[in-house]
Amino acid sequence: MKTILLNGVDGNFGRRCAKELLDKYEHSSLIFTAPTEKGLKEYKGLGVILRVADFNKSENLVEAFKGADTMILISMPFVGPKRRKVQKVAVDAAIKAGVKRIVYTSIVGAGEKDIDTYEVNDHVYTEAYIKESGLHYLFMRNSQYAEAMVSNYINAYTNTNNVLANNMGNGKMAYISRDDCAVAAAHAAMSDWMDRVVDVNGAEPLTIAEYIEIANKVTGHNVKYVEISDDEQYEFFDSIGVPRTTEEMWAQTATNFPFCSDGMVTFGRAIRLGQMLTYTNDFEKLVGRKPLSVKEIFEHMDEHLIGSRTSTEE
Repeated sequence: MKTILLNGVDGNFGRRCAKELLDKYEHSSLIFTAPTEKGLKEYKGLGVILRVADFNKSENLVEAFKGADTMILISMPFVGPKRRKVQKVAVDAAIKAGVKRIVYTSIVGAGEKDIDTYEVNDHVYTEAYIKESGLHYLFMRNSQYAEAMVSNYINAYTNTNNVLANNMGNGKMAYISRDDCAVAAAHAAMSDWMDRVVDVNGAEPLTIAEYIEIANKVTGHNVKYVEISDDEQYEFFDSIGVPRTTEEMWAQTATNFPFCSDGMVTFGRAIRLGQMLTYTNDFEKLVGRKPLSVKEIFEHMDEHLIGSRTSTEE
């Protein structure tokens, strides 16, 4: 049985991925890492190998990754040169440690020729670097988290008079639960799939107006969608204290938007331009069930809030 290493088990995504592996895989063939001992505490006594792996301290990574056949690399929560640097460091350490295959959590749109977004560009870089490294790979190109738009929807009826205004226009996205993305990553690591892109998409492609219509029917609220320009989107985020970049975001207070505006505005633009309309059944083929629908997510919306974006960035 191959040994699977999962990084970042203390985070939102990593914790759900860890649960799936613990439910489905031999514990003695699992290695869980977190940047601190505290992040590993909940996994003690389960028969899993536990190691500290702080990507900001590259000298310890090779030892932390030793013995793994497949490594799940969850993309870092900060964006730009720092993310590219630490993910490159992680890939280099995996090679030195003898890892054979990397399951990398990428993003929908990373294969589009002319895409140019704050978030996606880092994934394009990391995918290319992994390919060039000679490692086997699975690139999990996740659609946008439905949870991000759940929080946006809540913000509309609590703070903006039932108006959800953004720059997505009539572009479509196959919204998917973050939990389903984490489940897919676990199943990818357990699978024999090799050297391929896995499009991790939701149950159906929707415009943001269609998404809101479903949410209204489930919740009884009466949120309306209004399309605004990219500049107007920036102005809104500026007005509620959302930082432009992840360089400055960790002290921010806009709890319904735990992201940076450069990321959200350019992401919305890419959706509007049709650059993120990937819709496949890869999730069902990999996991053996259909992904949660937007209707199902709103029926249990308290379980699908975006939560905080965490970082051990230095």
